[in-house]
Amino acid sequence: MESNKEVSDLTMSRSECEKCGATWINGQHVFRGTAASYDSSELDLAGLVCNRFGNEQCINPKKGIEGGQTWESRSGYVQGAIDTRKKMLEELADHNI
Repeated sequence: MESNKEVSDLTMSRSECEKCGATWINGQHVFRGTAASYDSSELDLAGLVCNRFGNEQCINPKKGIEGGQTWESRSGYVQGAIDTRKKMLEELADHNI
């Protein structure tokens, strides 16, 4: 019996780095837990993980490329936010004598 049912040629591939567990779906990096993906996510992953802790097992094509997010840049952002909040609280305290 021949079927007239149309079938899709849709395929899906999944790759996972053996070193850190980073995941690529259909060749696009997605962050674990959030499933977030964006144009520079591979570069951010390299700056945060691969360039510091990666080895020959690393499958990130951006490993070794400088740029993207780093722990230093994130730390600077957080420290800036803390400093801004402290200044605001000090100004409020000065006005509520």
